[in-house]
Amino acid sequence: MRQRLSSEPDRYRGRRRVPTPPRSRYAAVITTAFVGAGVVALGAGAMPDAKSVSPSVLDELKAASTLDQGTAERAEAADRASRDSDRGEAAEVAEPGIWRLPLQAFDFNSPYGMRWGKLHTGVDLVVPEGTPYVSVHDGMVTKAGWFGGYGYAVIVQHADGSEAIYGHSSAVSVREGQQVKAGDQLGLVGMTGHAYGSHLHLEIHVKGEPRDPVPYLMERGVDIKLQTEDIYSEVAAS
Repeated sequence: MRQRLSSEPDRYRGRRRVPTPPRSRYAAVITTAFVGAGVVALGAGAMPDAKSVSPSVLDELKAASTLDQGTAERAEAADRASRDSDRGEAAEVAEPGIWRLPLQAFDFNSPYGMRWGKLHTGVDLVVPEGTPYVSVHDGMVTKAGWFGGYGYAVIVQHADGSEAIYGHSSAVSVREGQQVKAGDQLGLVGMTGHAYGSHLHLEIHVKGEPRDPVPYLMERGVDIKLQTEDIYSEVAAS
């Protein structure tokens, strides 16, 4: 071995040797790095060599992945149920659009309810014979003609499935299958069918069952008793 001359520069002077970590610390560092790499590999869909990973570690990683997936599925199911609930609530809200009085300057007579031992399923609005009446809402005419005890009648089905029946007309001005808007003329008031005196008989049916037109239309901005209408109520609300 050659002796270093005192004149040679000391290449090692001022340098500090980094001590070698103990074997236990070295093993811990390597193990941590390996487990971290295993997690990344699992996240990418690749499984590490089963011989080099402890089965208990794999089980824990799989359990964590399953838990995350289950949580996501439950969150998605809850969000879907919330959306369905919102749609159900929206279906109960009054159909948007304009609602109108069927007549102007009438006498309110014979409200909805029991009359002569039978259910009077609409309201009677008294005006002179031949007075034009109009549709209370947009819809399609499903009946325009003779309709038994209603005499000459017009039935308009609205987009939400509800129906308005206008009875005892002296004449009808629309045909079946015709689309009408709120305020369009449907016919002329009369006293055909089972009627005493000239008046318009108005009924509202929801899912085939009669409803009291007074509160039903009031919810839509039309007050039959006060003979007022807020034709922009639904538009403004939307």
